[in-house]
Amino acid sequence: MDPAPPGPDEQLLGIGVFARRSRLSLKALRLYDRLGLLVPADTDPVSGYRRYRERQLATARLIARLRQIDMPLAVVGQILAVPGQDAAERLAAYWEDVERRIAGQRGLALYLRSQLSDGEGTSDMFEIRTREVPAQRVLTEQRHVAADELPCFIGEATTRLLKAAEEFGGMAGPSLVVYHGEVSEDGDGPVEVCVPVEPPPGAETGHVALREEPGHREAYTRIIKAQVQFPQILMAYDAVSAWLAAHGHEATAAPREVYFADWTAVGPDDEVCDIAFPYA
Repeated sequence: MDPAPPGPDEQLLGIGVFARRSRLSLKALRLYDRLGLLVPADTDPVSGYRRYRERQLATARLIARLRQIDMPLAVVGQILAVPGQDAAERLAAYWEDVERRIAGQRGLALYLRSQLSDGEGTSDMFEIRTREVPAQRVLTEQRHVAADELPCFIGEATTRLLKAAEEFGGMAGPSLVVYHGEVSEDGDGPVEVCVPVEPPPGAETGHVALREEPGHREAYTRIIKAQVQFPQILMAYDAVSAWLAAHGHEATAAPREVYFADWTAVGPDDEVCDIAFPYA
């Protein structure tokens, strides 16, 4: 992002004047120079004094406005480095991520507020339902993963299993993510991704594992996409677990997430998943 050298007759603005007109501090201008975001048109080799072109004010003001929406400087640099339409698309993608994160944080804040109020209002956040789930056969992939590795594993394993399911006519029901152990900053599962299929008798599945998922009764609550993020999703698990205890039930199998929506086609406020516990 280095500017071309100024022409012999070009008037340049000293850093003090440029700072006042751009509404950026001298400290910020020096930082943006060091990072290559806003490089002066001329820097005195002896004194280090910086001078800028007047037309660089537009870039300076853009940086200031992007920082006002808490955009990290690394992302600011990516936006400045591409043409207008590409920059607009990157800004839109950044803001979509911000809204998704805020939606998840909003739900977590409400849940924490209810906990600090001795649980008051928790029942209003999650509706617990029950259902009978018939036995089904599932293609599976299982691995020990930590919390930060979980989204990548679920996505990649689901893609592999969906491809394998094509040999049997495709997926026969919502995919499952079964937690056979705790997944957190300290626990790594194991976690099992399952895709239901209806293979004919004696069918071979190659290198993909196939098992029977027993029929069962389960208690569950439905959550939106924004609530799937860790640790926000834990409040849904807590709600179902609390319901089981309050009604005298015990979990009979590992808890699971049941994904019934196209993840890429829905927004942060759309329902995508059930948090479910088999119980007796």
